[in-house]
Amino acid sequence: MVADKRSPRDGRVIENVGTYNPQTDPSTVTLKQDRVEHWIEKGAKPTPTVLKLMKTQSLDADGKPVAVK
Repeated sequence: MVADKRSPRDGRVIENVGTYNPQTDPSTVTLKQDRVEHWIEKGAKPTPTVLKLMKTQSLDADGKPVAVK
C-alpha cells in the first residue's frame, strides 16, 4: 500500500499496489510492478519489509525488474 508517512499507521491509503498472504505455503506475494515503479519515481520510499517482498518478485529498490541469472 502507498500511504503518506504523516498518516496514522491504520490511516488513509493512497493506493493498493499489491498483496501479501503469509498463510499460504509458500507465501503469496503479488505486486503491480508498474505502479510500484511509478510511486518510487514520485519519491516513495519502501520500508525494509517491502524491499524484501520486492526482492522475492525480482524487483530492485527502484521497482524495476532484476535480470535473473
